[in-house]
Amino acid sequence: MVNCLLSDRLMMMRWAVAVLLWAAVCSARADYVVQVGVFEKPRYAGDIARTLHLGGLTVKAQPIIDVPGGLIIRLMVGPYATRREAEDALVRVKALGQEGFIRKYVEGPEVKRPSPRPGPAPVPKETTTVPPPPAPAKEPLIVLDRLNIEPPPPSELTEEQIQELLALAPPEIPVPAEDLFGLGELPTAPPSRITGFFQSELAYAWREPAHLSKFRHTLELSTQGEWGGWAKWKLSGRAAYDAVFDVDDYYPAAVDDDQSLQASVRETYLDFSLGAWDFRLGRQHIIWGEMVGLFFADVVSAKDLREFVLPEFEMLRIPQWALRSEYFSGDFHGEAVWIPYPSYDDIGVPGAEFYPYPAPPAGYGLAFRDEEKPAGELRHSGYGLRLSYIQSGWDLSGFYYSSMDASAAFFRDVIATPVPTVIYRPTHERIQQYGATLSKDFLSMVFKAEVIYTQDRWFEVTRLRDVDGAVQQDALDYVVGLEYPLPARSRLNLQFFQRWYPDHDPDMTAKAVESGASVYLSTHWRSLEPQLLLVGSSNRGDWLARPKIVWELGRQWRWVNGVDVFGGNRSGLFGRYGNLDRVYSELRYTF
Repeated sequence: MVNCLLSDRLMMMRWAVAVLLWAAVCSARADYVVQVGVFEKPRYAGDIARTLHLGGLTVKAQPIIDVPGGLIIRLMVGPYATRREAEDALVRVKALGQEGFIRKYVEGPEVKRPSPRPGPAPVPKETTTVPPPPAPAKEPLIVLDRLNIEPPPPSELTEEQIQELLALAPPEIPVPAEDLFGLGELPTAPPSRITGFFQSELAYAWREPAHLSKFRHTLELSTQGEWGGWAKWKLSGRAAYDAVFDVDDYYPAAVDDDQSLQASVRETYLDFSLGAWDFRLGRQHIIWGEMVGLFFADVVSAKDLREFVLPEFEMLRIPQWALRSEYFSGDFHGEAVWIPYPSYDDIGVPGAEFYPYPAPPAGYGLAFRDEEKPAGELRHSGYGLRLSYIQSGWDLSGFYYSSMDASAAFFRDVIATPVPTVIYRPTHERIQQYGATLSKDFLSMVFKAEVIYTQDRWFEVTRLRDVDGAVQQDALDYVVGLEYPLPARSRLNLQFFQRWYPDHDPDMTAKAVESGASVYLSTHWRSLEPQLLLVGSSNRGDWLARPKIVWELGRQWRWVNGVDVFGGNRSGLFGRYGNLDRVYSELRYTF
């Protein structure tokens, strides 16, 4: 029965790949934008529009529906003639601290105005007649001075004046955000040869034994340029020093050696094109999926898990040394990757706070061997293919990836004498992964889903008679999420996720079906952004709560203060860290 189910799934995946390839052949040129957000009140988008504009991006606002007392607008970056350009713009949007996704640039009518109620005709106001705008070109724009309108300075714009400006635009035409938010008076920052950030972090764990958890200082530098118009390049690196090991003797010497001083090469690559193909060679991020707070379809990235999943994703992800080729044709995007010398998850060393060791059987001691990482031979390389297509607003993708597992499996040896001891040895074995992602915006809501089927991954079992304490299993993971904007620049995200083992071993520490959910809520009050993330497991009753406040201290400074609280079952993903509740503070300067 299980084999039949697996065969059916593989057949469905082959059909999905065939459909995407057919779409590539039939696709045509189209324009794209990066949708940054949907706002009930236009003034809520002003700060975000200014941030994007100062970052050198073209920002537009599109009215999409009338509501009582207001007008909902869509804030966009673009448009771009190709999806390649939109992908590059999305990277820049995220680098500026904003969320976004790629969608088609809709030129048709989008304003859905309610039918007028019966009654007397309204009395026209005594205002100057505004001549109709010229017929829209292929990429139509409204310039307000063409309509004989002189917008007041941005500091004097009221909500009513903003809505009047938006009402002057025909439904199918986006209003230049330069006019709407007064961005034309704000020159963009001149391009810099050196960019990056400096971040200081302080964390204190208050559970007994209370201790200073980190006092880390991180510097990342980046530079980029072009060679003769045919190639682009980027160089970047990161160095970090954690002073906690100099001011506190809480940690073992091995943890001090592993975490006190670190340096790494970040994204360092060469870009060039051959016809419709783009190539990137070097150390790079390859991100195939992204949900809120947790990883699912992001199967290519390695992660720095020495602080579990608590840091921001940009701090967690470890670039891969890879050759990536991409093909763009209209709404189709094909991507092939080869990773000759993979990076693996950094789990630290035994004795570190978040080292993910299994619990030994009762009455047994515990010991660890060094992590066994593949030797770097070509037979250990990773390779994969991802195909995506935008159809009727749906961004659909399917992928296949074969690699040595970036996550270590803990195999064990049991020694009976002189003292019963379990010795664990972290090891990486090859796995195969098939997956799909999809996203779609429904007016102001955004729906996302990811599904991943993993073959041949190793999992822990509790029976002592098992020679190595691990069993090879297939697993199906999926997550569905819904994000909805709330008034006052607030945001609500809900996610539900599950893992299913088709041929579940009864002695596994995990159950046949593991379920969980997350809730993310953020809002704004002037320059303050309170956030709350709750993640929990319904099987084990363990959970993680992460309230924090982000304070934007001007364009380049950000101060974050928060609390991480773990609770629930000690055998759960979060409950095992129940004695590591902490309060933390992060100050970042971006340049």
